[in-house]
Amino acid sequence: MQGNTFTFVRLRYRSGDWDTDQRMPSNLLNSLIEYTTIPVAMQEKVIDLSSSELFQYPFCYLSGHKLVQFDSAEAANFKQYVNRGGFVFVDDCNHDIDGLFARSFETQMAQLFGQHALKKIPVSHPIYNSFFHFEKGPPNTSFELNGWGDDLVHDYLKAIEVNGRIGVLYSNKDYGCEWDYDFRNKRFLAEDNTKFGVNIIVYALQ
Repeated sequence: MQGNTFTFVRLRYRSGDWDTDQRMPSNLLNSLIEYTTIPVAMQEKVIDLSSSELFQYPFCYLSGHKLVQFDSAEAANFKQYVNRGGFVFVDDCNHDIDGLFARSFETQMAQLFGQHALKKIPVSHPIYNSFFHFEKGPPNTSFELNGWGDDLVHDYLKAIEVNGRIGVLYSNKDYGCEWDYDFRNKRFLAEDNTKFGVNIIVYALQ
């Protein structure tokens, strides 16, 4: 937040590919305007994970398809940011559970927070009711249901909690791709699939 204005911050890290799903942030920002009274900055902001600037913002997004291997400055900032109350939404763009991004990111989290810090969260978790209500937990994506032909549907998200609150929310569901369309096309959807994104941001700001 800068003042009372929400800024969608994307984290740039040296390894892998960080610049995915480029229309997704503007789509989520449009949803915040449509459904909430949260004032928003209309452009996403890209911040290096190694930069101290990220500590000015309560919410960050990190995604990719490839290797995640933080350098020492990135690792230190990530851990400190989360431990100080920051929220990072991490989305695996591969839609898998043992691909390169998943394996390497989960290894990074184990090194920073402990082997068992990243845990499945129950469908009763407050994030599923922070704005809209998702009684069955995380909504499925079209990529899970028919995108890759593997019939792999993840009925859970994982998280690292600090002092009883999510600091890292981790998804294998590929929400970034699911929400990567021009916001003006939402009117063609039977159900706005970005509503869970609103929940994530509202939870992060509480």
